[in-house]
Amino acid sequence: MRIGLFPGSVPGQLLDLESTIAQGLSAEADGFDSFWVPHLSNRGFDGLTMLGLVGSQTHKIELGTAVVPTYPRHPAALAQQAMTVQVVTGGRLSLGIGPSHQRNVEDAWGLSYYKPARHVRDYLSVIKPLVNDGSVAFSGDNYQVNTQIEMHGITSFPILISALAPAMLNLAGEMADGTITWMAGVAAIEKHVVPRINKSAATSGRPIPRTCVGLPVCVTGDKGSAFEKAARSFERYGTLTNYRRILDIEGADGPADVAIIGNEIEVENKLKSLSDSGATDFLAAIFTPDESTDSYNRTKDLLGSLVGKI
Repeated sequence: MRIGLFPGSVPGQLLDLESTIAQGLSAEADGFDSFWVPHLSNRGFDGLTMLGLVGSQTHKIELGTAVVPTYPRHPAALAQQAMTVQVVTGGRLSLGIGPSHQRNVEDAWGLSYYKPARHVRDYLSVIKPLVNDGSVAFSGDNYQVNTQIEMHGITSFPILISALAPAMLNLAGEMADGTITWMAGVAAIEKHVVPRINKSAATSGRPIPRTCVGLPVCVTGDKGSAFEKAARSFERYGTLTNYRRILDIEGADGPADVAIIGNEIEVENKLKSLSDSGATDFLAAIFTPDESTDSYNRTKDLLGSLVGKI
């Protein structure tokens, strides 16, 4: 299982440009496999722009978005932006996209959230040919696109989708290069996510897709305080329909129940279980029980020591 860092995914961690770039440089220097940034429409910077800045100063680490919302962006426009970042980063981009949530799409953006899986299927039908072939001719329920993009130095890159529900997981296996999950614990990954996405890929004659699992993680000797902090910090995710469903599959009362918390041995064992469940990538959202740096450093050091070993 590949291990990457996922800063900015912890509520309250509003990162500035300088600190995000510094974390990307540090992640590469420390040997992590990947560095991921969220794209939160009401908080923080544009994810792809940020990766372009990080990529211009790094050389080998994979750079990914987790995830760029699809509804506010035409797929041809996002294709061009992502292709630009792919060139800037020397071919290290993994583009994570997703439909976001009904609350965002309808209440904040004033758009329709009708049939999100159908929307994402049409979106992939436009963006994938543009990225891979430079042109597309597609007519679907949501988009009618006949265009091309010419760009020097472009290479194709993985496109992953945020898939948790069965329809989206089937789509991820059929058309995308994998899924990026959030708030899906070990049981949900093993019993729900991996079997569905892998079966869909096999049925479609495609290789086994990536299952990139984003979860909060904290190495600490004070598990009680860390659990309470996780319950407070990530509470909102338990109120969103898509995450509530995956938490119910896990049998979890709330997000804190799927957070990876414990001392070094306990966290390592939990990560091994996650790898055994079929996860191909772990996106580490490091959080701490208090304002000290001790827990953060312990967590990052442990994760770094496990790269290439689980």
